[in-house]
Amino acid sequence: MDLLARRLTALLFCSPEPVGATELAEALECDESELEAAAAEVEEEFAEGSRGIVLRRVARGFTLASDPEADSAVRRLLSKPRTPPLTQAQAECLAITAYLKRVSRPEIARIRGVSSDSAMATLEERGLIEEYGRSRFGAVLYRTTPLFEKLFGLDDLDALPPIEGFDPTEEEQQELRDKLLKAGEQRVG
Repeated sequence: MDLLARRLTALLFCSPEPVGATELAEALECDESELEAAAAEVEEEFAEGSRGIVLRRVARGFTLASDPEADSAVRRLLSKPRTPPLTQAQAECLAITAYLKRVSRPEIARIRGVSSDSAMATLEERGLIEEYGRSRFGAVLYRTTPLFEKLFGLDDLDALPPIEGFDPTEEEQQELRDKLLKAGEQRVG
């Protein structure tokens, strides 16, 4: 493995989150084509089934991850959650933020029909969402973070499962349709 590939491996090993190509190229003082060649070398060196670690391309960047063949052992080791699981409210807020890509707390509250301040604060504290500008009315807009994409194994938000895969009851469909139409009208109007 050449020096650039070894340095790339070291940077990824030290980073708790995926690192973008531009940031890596800057840190390694190389251009992106050299970085891509080094990444290919690291991918080959750490191919599935060879070392226990693999290079993954997630969240518009690179990260090191455990080899899928070690999943059951890793799950047993890490089975005790370090943070409590998401509540229903937090999961709903996170899903709305991910699918709408930029959304304010008032919009989420309108969609859910209840205040979402506590759930959104917890998601922000956990690093799953972050502020991303302001709406034309001055409300803070939120988006998901690369950590969200990493935890859910997404390369980007376009990799989210299609919303059509959700199979709500007739009553739930109507309720969701009404909430989304109202939120959309308020967003446009």
